[in-house]
Amino acid sequence: MAEGTQVRTHLCGITTAWTDAAAADGAVAEIGAAISPHPVAQIVVFFSADYDVETLNRALCARFPGAGIAGCTMSGGISPAGGLDRGLVAIAFPKAGFRIVSTLLDAIDHLDVERTASSVRALRRSLDGAGADPASGGCFALSLIDGLTNAEETVVSAIAWALDGIPLVGGSAGDDLTFRETVLLHDGRIHRRAAVLLLVESDFPIQIFKSDNFEPTGTKFVVTASDDEQRTVHELNAEPAAREYAMAVGLDPERLSPMSFAAYPLAVKVGGEYFCRSIRRMNADGSLSFFCALDEGVVLTLARPRDIVAATAAELARLDAALGGIDLVIGFECVLRRLDAESRQVRHGIVDLYRRYAIVGFDTYGEQYRSMHLNQTFTGIAIGRGAPGAVEP
Repeated sequence: MAEGTQVRTHLCGITTAWTDAAAADGAVAEIGAAISPHPVAQIVVFFSADYDVETLNRALCARFPGAGIAGCTMSGGISPAGGLDRGLVAIAFPKAGFRIVSTLLDAIDHLDVERTASSVRALRRSLDGAGADPASGGCFALSLIDGLTNAEETVVSAIAWALDGIPLVGGSAGDDLTFRETVLLHDGRIHRRAAVLLLVESDFPIQIFKSDNFEPTGTKFVVTASDDEQRTVHELNAEPAAREYAMAVGLDPERLSPMSFAAYPLAVKVGGEYFCRSIRRMNADGSLSFFCALDEGVVLTLARPRDIVAATAAELARLDAALGGIDLVIGFECVLRRLDAESRQVRHGIVDLYRRYAIVGFDTYGEQYRSMHLNQTFTGIAIGRGAPGAVEP
C-alpha cells in the first residue's frame, strides 16, 4: 500500500500525485507541493469520504487558482504505487497537449433528459471554441456520477446520446461501502445528487477500454418482483431473492456479505455480450439491492469468476501494443473487484499491474463505458507513449 505522498510526471505532461494524509487540508498541501513545479489547467481528484469536504474544497481552490477542478469521493484509490485505502489521488492536466471543458449535471435523481442532452451539446460546442475537433477521434469524455442516486443508467444514456460518438468512460462516486453519502466537486462548488462531465481533447494517442473477469454458467434467475427505482429485487424465480440466490451458490442466506456478492456475480446478456449486475447488499426483508437497475422479467445468469490478474493483464498488454507503449491509465475499478481479489489473495498481482502500467484512479460503485453503466468491471482511458497524432478510440 502507498505510504506518505508520491508524485509522477508522465511523458504526455500529466502529473499524478497521491497521499494518505489524515486531514483534508494536509492532503491538499502535500499534493500541491508535489505538483507545484508544473502548470495545471485542470485537476481531477478522488478522495476519502471521511475528509471534511468543505475544507478540501477550499484548500483545492486556494492551491490551484485558475485551474478547473473536478472530483468525487471514492471507496479506495488507485495509484502507480498500488492501492490506497484512504487519502487523496490527483490527476493534473497541463495546458499543453490537452484541451478540457467540463459541466455539472444537477438533480440527476429527477433527470431532465432533454436539458441534459442540451448541456452536453453545448459543452461540445465550447470544446470546438477551444480549438479542438471533437469529431477527429482525439476526444474522450470522463464522467463522475453520484453513486447513491440510482440514476446512472439514465444519466449515461442521455450523455452518450448527446456525445454523438465521442467515447465515454467514468465511475460512480463511492463512500467506503457505508452507503450514506457520496459527494462531487466542480469548480469550487460541492454537489450531491449530481454528475460531472469532462470532455478532453488530446494530442496523444488514446484508447478507452473495459475489462472483466467472469464467464456465464448455466444457472439462471428471472426477476419476478422488483422495485426498479430503488434497484431492489424482491423475488428471483418467484422465491425470496436472497434465499434463492444463496441456495444457488451454496451459501447460508443469513451470512451473505459483500465478499459473497463479489465472489458470485450475476450478469445480464445484452447484444450477445454479458455485463455484470452486482448486488449491493441483502436487506432485512430478504430482498437484494443492486448497483444497477433491474426490471421485472430480466433474466440474470450466475457468473463464474476467471483469473482476475490474468484477464486484466491481457487487456493492458493489448492496449500497450496498440498504443506503442502505455504512458498512463486513468482507471475506474469496481470496489467489488477489489474485494474479490482480496478474498482470493491475488490483490498483489493487481497492484503489480498498477505499478507496471502507471494506473491512477479510484474504486467505484459502478463504471461507465460508452452508453453502458456497468458493475464489477475495470474501465478507463489509456494514453500512449507515442508521439502526438493518431488516436484509436
